Amino acid sequence: MMVSFMTDHGFDVSPARSGRDLDRVMSAGKIDCVILDVGLPGEDGLSICRRLRGKSSVPIIMVTARGTETDRIVGLELGADDYLPKPFNPRELVARVKAVIRRSGAPEAASAPAPQTLMFEGWKLDMARRQLFDPAGAPRSLTSGEFNVLALFCTHSRKVLSRDDLLELLHGRAAAVFDRSIDVQISRLRRKIETNLKDPSFIKTIRYGGYFFTPEVTAVADG
Repeated sequence: MMVSFMTDHGFDVSPARSGRDLDRVMSAGKIDCVILDVGLPGEDGLSICRRLRGKSSVPIIMVTARGTETDRIVGLELGADDYLPKPFNPRELVARVKAVIRRSGAPEAASAPAPQTLMFEGWKLDMARRQLFDPAGAPRSLTSGEFNVLALFCTHSRKVLSRDDLLELLHGRAAAVFDRSIDVQISRLRRKIETNLKDPSFIKTIRYGGYFFTPEVTAVADG
């Protein structure tokens, strides 16, 4: 039913009934978004999400009959970009798929007239390739959501951004679940760029205020 509905709304859909089927689909060509059901036979959706995040930054939307906040947080911690509990309106799923695909292209808040590289403390954020490089020049893997959050911080460095600011700039307040996903994305991002998680030097938490990105950021036009 969902394949038919998504196809009717202009998507090219490749169904997969298991983790093994999904691996075949992923190896056959570029996939723009994965809609992943937690309750799959054999390897469950959470395990598949963890495995996908080890090798791909493809946007992932988790769907499941379990809709508690704890279940949502687990999915987001594993790297999912969004979470939709069953039952849901198919039109909402279409809207969320369009949203994550749009965000995986180039974050609205970080758009620029020409591709550029944003630099801070030796780190390089390549906006065109959506890739982060550490001070030694080694690439660091980021999910689509993590990249968008870092790009937003870089384009609003040394400014306090409340959670409402982040929601508005990243998602346009698309859904309440994003309230928690912002914190999860920032937590995951810190693990990848901070040297001391107990006392972060880049992304500071401002009590009752939000978050503050401390480095000075410079933009270098590509080419």
